[in-house]
Amino acid sequence: MKNKVLVINPGSTSTKLALYLLDGAKAWQEEIIHTEKELAAYPTIFAQLEMRLKLVLEVLAAKGDSVEDLVTVVGRGGLLPPVAAGAYTVNEAMLAVLEHRPVNHHASNLGAALAFHIAKMAAVKAYIYDPVTVDEMIDLVRITGLKEISRHGQGHNLNMRAAALRLCREHNLVYAKRNIIVAHLGGGITLSLHSQGRIIDMVSDDEGAFSPERAGALPTFKLLRLVDDRKLDYSRAMKLLQRNGGLKSHLNTTDAKAVEAKAEAGDQEAKLVYEAMALSVARSIAKLAVVVNGAVDDIVLTGGLAYSKLFTGLVRQRVEFIAPVHILPGENEMQALFAGVMRVLSGEEQAREFQLK
Repeated sequence: MKNKVLVINPGSTSTKLALYLLDGAKAWQEEIIHTEKELAAYPTIFAQLEMRLKLVLEVLAAKGDSVEDLVTVVGRGGLLPPVAAGAYTVNEAMLAVLEHRPVNHHASNLGAALAFHIAKMAAVKAYIYDPVTVDEMIDLVRITGLKEISRHGQGHNLNMRAAALRLCREHNLVYAKRNIIVAHLGGGITLSLHSQGRIIDMVSDDEGAFSPERAGALPTFKLLRLVDDRKLDYSRAMKLLQRNGGLKSHLNTTDAKAVEAKAEAGDQEAKLVYEAMALSVARSIAKLAVVVNGAVDDIVLTGGLAYSKLFTGLVRQRVEFIAPVHILPGENEMQALFAGVMRVLSGEEQAREFQLK
């Protein structure tokens, strides 16, 4: 009997799996760890597909489940060209783009392929939901001070949109009638403005708050001087900004809990940097608020850092004059993927067909 949904979320060093029943109960969740040595044998990310597929099927069998039980399979959306929010049926065109012409190479690009192959065995459809490259930004906010550079939407869309929808569901609100700012607080920090059911603006991790490991927005002239002085090529500059910025740069750690503990113990540098990170989040929230002339109905703080009462409190005190602040901690990617595909199965939402423009 087809009464289960398999959720697949491939990451750089792991493949997360969860099996849900149609009533929403989670039957189990498992994480397959891929060692650096194991992955070194594969020249490209897509070369890992057969290996990861075999391991997923082995986990299903070990749990006593079969592909025959699946009503659908949903995978994490990879780095497709800009797309609208929501569900997409996995098709050959999507797989070709993710393998040969993705926006960037990342293990999440395997999510659609893994879902597709397992769904094919089960004779059902496969889906992805709210990939990183969701981009519904209005033209007005894309313009920058250089004609050659325009802004684009890229962030933690899956968790942010899920948090906005959860807020509306729990408070009996209509998502399509609200203006909601969502901040995803994690190793990287991104924000999105949901207006009348559409993500009309975003603050990506290179233009807003700094985070445990990312530098965020920086004074452009000083950044250019630093890159020139250190003779950094593009790859090394990106590593500096994405992996060695934020808390890592100031305090030599990406562990926000450790920084918070130091701050509460009286370490003045840790206290100053931690508060500055919270302020940078608040600034990004205010930046999005002006896009709708301040008419913000709700602010949501989500992601792993949202578990911190101290950090969310530091953000809240600076932005609650804009709108009520709601704390919905955690990344919740597996649940968000399941909830998204269930809206498709229930008829609440219609899946889009991916087409390369």
